[in-house]
Amino acid sequence: MTDAADSFPHELARLRAELAAERMARRLAEERAVHAAAEAARATAQLSGVEALIAHQKLVIEKLKRELFGSRSERSRKLIDQMELELEEMEAQAAEDELAAERAAKSAGTSFVEAHTRKRPVRKPLPAHLPRERVVVPGPVACACCGSTRLAKIGEDITETLEVIPRQWKVIQHVREKFTCRDCEKITEPPAPFHVISRGRAGPNLLAMVLHNKFALHQPLNRQSETYAREGIDLPLSTLADDVGSCAAVLAPLAGLIHAHVFGSERIHGDDTPVPLLAKGKTVKARLWVYVRDDAPFGGKDPPAAIYFFSRDRTGDHPERHLAHYGGILQADAYAGFGRLYEQNRKPAPIVEAACWAHGRRKFFVLADIASKARNKKPAVISPIALEAVKRIDAIFAHERAVNGQSAEERLAYRQEHVAPLVMDFEAWMRAERAKLSRHADPAKAMDYMLKRWDAFARFLDDGRICLTNNAAERSIRPLALGRKAWLFAGSERGGERAALMYTLIQTAKLNSVCPHAWLANVLARINDHKVNDLAALLPWNWAPRPNIKLAA
Repeated sequence: MTDAADSFPHELARLRAELAAERMARRLAEERAVHAAAEAARATAQLSGVEALIAHQKLVIEKLKRELFGSRSERSRKLIDQMELELEEMEAQAAEDELAAERAAKSAGTSFVEAHTRKRPVRKPLPAHLPRERVVVPGPVACACCGSTRLAKIGEDITETLEVIPRQWKVIQHVREKFTCRDCEKITEPPAPFHVISRGRAGPNLLAMVLHNKFALHQPLNRQSETYAREGIDLPLSTLADDVGSCAAVLAPLAGLIHAHVFGSERIHGDDTPVPLLAKGKTVKARLWVYVRDDAPFGGKDPPAAIYFFSRDRTGDHPERHLAHYGGILQADAYAGFGRLYEQNRKPAPIVEAACWAHGRRKFFVLADIASKARNKKPAVISPIALEAVKRIDAIFAHERAVNGQSAEERLAYRQEHVAPLVMDFEAWMRAERAKLSRHADPAKAMDYMLKRWDAFARFLDDGRICLTNNAAERSIRPLALGRKAWLFAGSERGGERAALMYTLIQTAKLNSVCPHAWLANVLARINDHKVNDLAALLPWNWAPRPNIKLAA
């Protein structure tokens, strides 16, 4: 008994030592993991910088060849334009990777050494002809060292930020006055003002204008740079690309909140559109997907929103990944890639298919469009069956407009009374006419499109939340289809993903009747000192501009 009692303190000390050693080993392992992540992020940033440098050198070589040997063909001019767009994407990608490396280095407690491989434009003084606006940062009222109030101004530091008021350029000088304490000689100075981009000189209004012009007005950065140069402002393409990549990284959390809001709806609209993607010596047909939440047609109070995704191809794996955790109603066209989403054994639950009557009507309308056929030199041949189908569908649409915006219950009751008989008559008429037609006849193909999916087309009669069409998604796709003529193609997959993020923010602002330019400017000015757990206050439907921040009109 005595021996056991004597050995107890030694055993306790041994256990404590083992526990301390285990904790130390665990701490060291965690520190090594954080440092490894920081090192990996730094290596990624260096690689992105090297790739951007290579793209820049190729562009310089091609321009020199053009200057030395003259314009060989129009194809060479297009090649330079393609290379400039490719450089834009790489510069933005490098800026994103550098920002991620800085964050990882801070979390690891190490200093971030910037890679000097990228060719950056020489930083020139901001144009002297621009007016200066002095914003004096309030100085201290007492010495931070000893608490004395006997302070004397000994100088000031000025940080200049290039800002824009619509078509009026100016430089805002943030003046930080220095004070010295007469008692202890301690020099006191307020901290430097916040910049949206680390080491950047573009103000939030200027950044918002660049983003809005690129993603809402479809003006590539090289064209924007040329426009600003004509106004006497030197903003190289690489600088603008850095700004775009950094702003995308800053605004990404807001896109994540919009993503959760869209897929929290009971019913969404889905669609996709082709986007040319730059590849080696050619372009490939990539895709931009959109999912829209709009509860207004059935009287919903939740705000509308749209989320975009980019993919290199159009396989069904992409919508399955986008909608992996969704189990509501999907209004879409008859794209086969959605098929597995509607299966009964799908987890967490099968998605309810709701077909688009506008797509079904379109196939008949093509055969009955008198105006378009009259423009052809050949004699116009109008299908009487297609014309009758369009008339019957238009009668259904006329009734549907009468209940748009009412509650789901009111819509359902009205449809059961007024619309259901028309739909039943239309189905019976189509089946009777279809039996008389060859399977190769064009009207038969249009009928088969609807009859093979009739349950999905008639589902709106049993659910007041379902719309008659998928036009909400079509409207969100239309700006991209128009913009393709201006920006021609996406420069890279990362560039396509970045565009999807910005389209998400801009289109959601439009759906909520918020000016995207003003919203982006205000959010970029506020997001740094905004509480992380209250980012939802910056979403377009919750947004209220701060009165002390001047916004672009």
